Amino acid sequence: MTAPERTDDGRWIVVDGRRWRAEDPSLDPDVARRLRSHLGRARSAVRSAPDDASRRRVRDRVQLAKEGLGERGTAWWELTEAERAERAAERLSSLDELAPPER
Repeated sequence: MTAPERTDDGRWIVVDGRRWRAEDPSLDPDVARRLRSHLGRARSAVRSAPDDASRRRVRDRVQLAKEGLGERGTAWWELTEAERAERAAERLSSLDELAPPER
């Protein structure tokens, strides 16, 4: 898979002419991998949620993962690296409690 086009400042990716906030490049690779795993599982669960209440809970997981990756919430370039790492760790901890990784 080809990496999406990025803006010159690296803060945004461009997909089909639309600009989206890029993942925080300073994230620990393992933390980013785990957050992306949670994001993928949550997105899949949104499609198969049986009712609105279930869908809302799963969308909340999508939100947590995207915040952890720096794609939502306060822009990652407006936070210190320590704040970014703390946000990612907090979101990952919450996600691990809500939907423990399969072992």
